Order: sequence, then C-alpha cells, then structure tokens
Amino acid sequence: MAEIAKNHHAAVAWRRVMARVRLEMQKRQIHAAQTVVLVPYAQLMQEAKKAWLVEAGATHFVPRFETTQNWTLNLGGFAPAADDIRLDAAVDAITAATLLARAGLAEHQAVLAQRLMEAAWSLAKVAAAVAPPERAAWGLALGAALCSGMDAPALALEAAVARVALAWAANSSYATDVLFDAHPALLLVLEGFQTEPLARALQARLGERGMGIALDFEAPLDGRAACGPDTPEELDGPDAPDRPLAHVALHPAQDAEDEAQIAAACVLKALGQGHCPVALVALDRVLTRRVRAMLAGRGIRVRDETGWKLSTTRAAASLMSLLRACAWDASADAVLDWLKNAPAFDAQAVTQAEIGFRKAGCREWRQASGLHSDLIDQADTIRDTLQRARPLPAWLNDLRAALQNAGQWPALLNDLAGQAVLDALRLQEGAQGEFAHFGARFSAAEFSAWLSQTLEAESFMPSHPQQEQVVILPLSQLLGRPLPAVVMPGCDEARLSVSALPPGQWTPQQRALLGLPARDGLDAATRSAWRYALNSPQLDIVWRQSEAGERLMPSGFVQELLLRHAPPMAPEPRPRRAMRPVPAAMPRPQGNLLPVTRLSSSAYEDLRRCPYRFFALRQLKLQESDELDVELGKRDFGNWLHCLLKHFHQATQEQKVSPALDEPAQIALINIASEKATAELGLSQAEFLPFAASWPRVRAGYLQWLAEHQTSGATFSEAEAWKEMPLGALTLVGKIDRVDTQADGHALVIDYKTEARTTTAERVKPASEDTQLAFYAALLSDDTLAGAYVNLGEKEPTKTYAQSDIVALRDQLLEGVLDDMGRIAAGAAMPAMGEGKACEFCAARGLCRKDFWS
Repeated sequence: MAEIAKNHHAAVAWRRVMARVRLEMQKRQIHAAQTVVLVPYAQLMQEAKKAWLVEAGATHFVPRFETTQNWTLNLGGFAPAADDIRLDAAVDAITAATLLARAGLAEHQAVLAQRLMEAAWSLAKVAAAVAPPERAAWGLALGAALCSGMDAPALALEAAVARVALAWAANSSYATDVLFDAHPALLLVLEGFQTEPLARALQARLGERGMGIALDFEAPLDGRAACGPDTPEELDGPDAPDRPLAHVALHPAQDAEDEAQIAAACVLKALGQGHCPVALVALDRVLTRRVRAMLAGRGIRVRDETGWKLSTTRAAASLMSLLRACAWDASADAVLDWLKNAPAFDAQAVTQAEIGFRKAGCREWRQASGLHSDLIDQADTIRDTLQRARPLPAWLNDLRAALQNAGQWPALLNDLAGQAVLDALRLQEGAQGEFAHFGARFSAAEFSAWLSQTLEAESFMPSHPQQEQVVILPLSQLLGRPLPAVVMPGCDEARLSVSALPPGQWTPQQRALLGLPARDGLDAATRSAWRYALNSPQLDIVWRQSEAGERLMPSGFVQELLLRHAPPMAPEPRPRRAMRPVPAAMPRPQGNLLPVTRLSSSAYEDLRRCPYRFFALRQLKLQESDELDVELGKRDFGNWLHCLLKHFHQATQEQKVSPALDEPAQIALINIASEKATAELGLSQAEFLPFAASWPRVRAGYLQWLAEHQTSGATFSEAEAWKEMPLGALTLVGKIDRVDTQADGHALVIDYKTEARTTTAERVKPASEDTQLAFYAALLSDDTLAGAYVNLGEKEPTKTYAQSDIVALRDQLLEGVLDDMGRIAAGAAMPAMGEGKACEFCAARGLCRKDFWS
C-alpha cells in the first residue's frame, strides 16, 4: 500500500507542484511563513502539507496551506448586517420576504421568496469576489443590462426577482471581505477543475505577489507515472491512442438495488485486496446512502464528506411530525403518527385511541369529539399552543416548549442530527433572539413552510471515524488525493450527464454578464474530473440499465469509453454462495385449538373460498388495519346508501308517507336522509362529489322501484338490524340490510348491492355458490320467508333479483355450516385452496406464500 501511495499519479504530481512552489519562493526570496497557498477544497490542505514535507524535508518551514473559508476564519470574526446574505436558509428566507415587501411584491412573497434566495445565493460567490468598496458600483453597473429584453408583462416577476437578487448580493458584506485586507508576501493559487472567483480576484489584486499554479494531475490512461511538464501527453482528442484500460472495470446493473449491491461488493473487494481507503463517488445521494447502509452492516468505517439533507434525518422527521399534527385540519393519521413517536404519551393509550379512530372511521382528528379520553385532551393541549399566528421568536419559544412537553426534546439533544436541527432552527435557549428584528407575524402554515425550507437547505455531516476504510466524496474532490481504489456508481445518462444544464434561473446571457460559470465551462470541468477519475490505479464504474420500468443508457462518458477503448465487462463482484433449495409446500394448518363460537356471513364466505384464509383471518384474527386517510371509493358509496336508506325508510314509516300519493314529500325525506348519512359517516363533501353527481339518477331509479315494490303490498319492517341465531354450540351473527313484510304476511329478506348487474345476476343462478342471502335467512326463525338482492345501479334503474327457494338454500347452508365446523373441531387440515379473485384480493396471501410453492 505504501508503494501504491508513493507512485500514485497524484503523489507524483504533488511533488512536482511543491517543487514549483519552492522555486517561486526562492525566486522572490520570500520565507515560507510569509507565503499563503490556496487549495481548491479543505481536504487538500493536509495533502498539500504532507507533500511539502516530503519535497522540502521536515526541517523546513511550512507555508500556510489554506482555503478561502479557512483563511477567513483564521483572520477574525464577522458581524453581518441585518440585510446581508448569510447563506443560511433560516435567516435568508425571511430576509428575502422582507426585501420583496420593500420592492412592492409583498403579495407574491410566498411564491418568490424561495426563488429570490436561490438567485441571491448563486450570485454570492461572484459578489464576494468584488472588493467591498467597489461592490455597490458593480451591482449598479450590471443592473441596467441584467433585465434587458425582459420588458414583457409575462416576465415582470422574473425581472423583479433578478433585480432584487443582484441588489441584495451587491449591497451585502461577506465573511471573506477580510481577505481583501490581507497582504501576504506571496499568494499562490492552486487551480483545480474550476478556479474560485474569490481566489482569482485576490491573486489579481496582489499583482506580481500573486500567481496561479495549475494542478496538472493527469496521467496517461495506461496507468504509468505522470508525464513531466516538458513532455506532455495528450489524453483526449481525435489523435488520442485507443489503449485498453486494464485498471478500469465496468459493471452494468439491472436496476437501482442491483447497482447498490454491485457497488458495495466492489468496495468490499477492493478492501479485501488491501486498498484503503476506498473512494466511493457520490453521483446519486439516494444510491450512495443505500450503499453506505450495506457497508455499515458489514462493520466498515465510512467517512462521508458529502452528507445529506438535514430534512431527511430522523430528528427532522420527528420535529415535523409535531408540526403536521398541530395543523388545525390535521388528519387522524398525522396526529397518531406524532403520538406514537412522542415519549410523553402512553403507548397503550395511543394504541387504544387508534383502534377507536379506525372503528369510528374518523379520518380527521377534529372528529375525535365523540372519542373523549385523557390522551386526546393531553394531545390537544399541546396542539392548541401551535396554531395561532405570532412573531417568529414566539413561535420558536412555543415550539421548544411543545417538544419538551411531548418528551421529544431529550432525544434531539442526545443525537448529532438532532443538535444540528436545533441549531439550524435556533431552538436552543436564547438563540431565537437573532430574529428579534423580524416583527412580522407568521401563520401556522407559514411557520411550517419556513421550517421545511430551512431543513431542506441545510446539510447534515455525520461524525468521521478514525482510520476510515471508505471515503464518500464528490467526483470533483478526487483531485489531488492518492486514493488507491475508486468505486463510481451512478454512471448513467441521468446522473452523470455529459452536458448538464447550469443550476439556477439565469439565462446564458445573464450568466455571461454576471460572471457565473457558463455551460461550456461546467461541461469542461466535469470532463476533466472524469478523465482524472480514469487515472485511478483501480476504478470500478457502475450504472443501472433501467429505472421505473424504462430503459436507461449509460453516461456519454461511459459510452465514449466503450467505443474508444472497448474494455470488457467486469466479472460479477458479488461472491457466490451455494444455496440448498428448500421447496415450499402448500400450508395445511389445523384449527381445532382455536374454537369458533360466533360465525358471520363474511367469515363463512372466507371458509368456503379458502380454508387457510379462514384460519388466518378469522381464527388467528390477523386482520388488516385499514388506512384512515384514504380516498373515498365504491365501498364508501355503498355504505352511504345503506345508511341513507335506513334513515329514509324509518322516516317514511314514522310519518306514514305513501310513495304513490306523496312523491314530493318522499323526495324531501330521502334528501334529508342523504344529508344525515353524509354527516353521520363523516364524508368529505369534496371527495364525495363524484358519487353525489350520480345520486339523482340512483334516487330516481330507486323511488320508481320502491313504488312498484310497495304496490305489490310489501311494507318496510326494519333496516340494518343486528341478528343472532344459536346453532348448537355456534352462534350465527350478522346485520341484515332490510326486512320487509309481504302482502301474505311473510318476511322478505333484502340485501342491497351497488355492483354490476351481471355480478348480482350470477348470485341467484341455481349453480351459484353464493351463501350471503341464505345466511341472512338463517338469522330469522321463519320457514316461509323469501329473499332477494336489490341492485341499485348508478346508470341503470334499480332492479330486484329474487333468490328462489331461499328456505331450501338456508337449510343446505346450515347443514354445511355444522359439517364444516365439525370437521375443523376434529382437526381437519385447512389448506390454502383459494383460486381466482379469492387469491387476487386476499390479505393472507403473504402468509400462505402461494407464489412460492414448488
């Protein structure tokens, strides 16, 4: 490993660069203590220092190797003015809104504040490179030309944002302004793939005492040592040699998960070969985090130099769950999610509350008035403190108190990401005073948006382990680091584009005017970084070939590599393991130890469709928990109709309204019943609108059917009636939609259906295995009753489908129930024999594992 590091092309080039630095110092007779060497990024400060000690010897003084940011910190503090750009989303988001208000754009703050902040941030580096006395004039000189050609009304807001962003950047002070007062005897700027505007400005300001040195770390693609400055070798262009690249391994992957596994395997393979640390290039943060998780599972020590968004940490999710729960229109799911993660609330009480909400079908937390409990009162006490508008410092004080009352505060304090969240949002005691000069009042929605924006803009950097084995870094920061092996996943056309659009909202003309990097310059920097990566002693390139079911091409850089050098695809890096096949058989449990004492129609239907389904869902009671916050569907419409018709027929029975004589009164009663059913079921008027639009047709068809039905002498008896009927040691239970009394005095059992007519017609065919109506008939002690399905169609009139000889079907059903229950009690096997739709919509399919049977 020592030999690899010594002969690494970066180490060779560092020696050449340090020789040039020492030569420039000797020419000018300047001592090392008076020399400042600016490197492109912080990790190169240590690399440059080590290279100097190797070149000059330990007895020599060491120049100051700095980045502009580190040099700024060493020269002293900075006290920004109220309106200065801070590059801190927590402050700049509010300043942006304030500046928009001053510019007469207060009504557009919610839409433009984020865009203004991003535009100003993109200008900050360019503005910071202008000397402070000249900065305001620089902004004025560019202001007139910046919005040229944007006079159209449609572009008025874009032009306004551009002008305000430029004025904001030009009239701000920056922490790096102190560098313009620094006067080193010699300033050497080591130029990477792109030169920082501030470093270039400082170099120009010092005249002969400043100069740039290109970090020419490129080496021939065959892996030989870097060429000297007098014998350059062109690596690109039409005349470049097409040599094989033995040190480059290509790994096409099927999809994102396959790509992550291959990348992790490549890292482990490189570590196994003695290469340490291994560089893992972060082209796709989601993919990189997945690879990191895999490596962590193997105990690999990882140093992450890129971090991830603070908003994606568990600490941020915990805090935002509180904000979502405190909204006045919070869903029951949102509040329950918060309660489950807040230690101050009793876990058992939360579980009971969730059961109550699901049983009552409460989708919104404010519907909890009928579910009064100490838990709900405790939660509402905290929620009430975060709903009224107030200034930002008051919001932060109250949020801190809410986190403490909910028991979430200690977990945030004891977590590195939690501390980062508290610092970013100024939630520590006294920190909110920074916002005292912002007097505007924030609504709950505006405060929540500010929190989200702040957490989204900040990055979380995890603590670095000692003696890391893997370093996660951007592609550009491979520069100058003698890393023995590099793994680069994400090399597809979407994540490693040959020519990507520059970030931000500026046009090419505006970018040229403002001095922002042009597209060509960014493309050249990316190409240089790619060529540098190809010089690594060992390089694994990984890309996925599909995403979301669509074909994905490799990056243009990879395609160029395949065309010019034709490297073969690398062998599978994941080690193969011998697996002994274990065939999966159909489960055949016994249910005799789980006696059934009560049986419903739907439960018996499960048994008929699939014995295993009955065993899992009814005997083991492994029921699915329905989601609370879901869109309304056909089932909700059916439940609404059942509830509506119950209220309607009870009202007509009480008021003795005849369908033949009192049609207007009947329509009025059914409309009242519909409103009552909507309120009783807590249905959203907006979501229910598609079904409400079809209701007039359903109502007309039903009333027409009802008139004909009652002309035959049938009268309403009861609706939604709960019935229980003993059958030996078993009790049959169920709720009958409706029972009428016919002209001959016999009962008529009716079951409403909102399904397709063909489906209802199939139920009453002689060969049908439908048991629902016969089961309901078994709940009544009447040997002369009749039964029928009533189909309430949305497009077709209501129609009756009578079940012939319902009494005989009932008797057959009862005989079958006794036989089936007897066999279960005797220990008969309950195999998973379901087929067709019974399996397609079965909650127990993941248990029986039918898809994996041998």
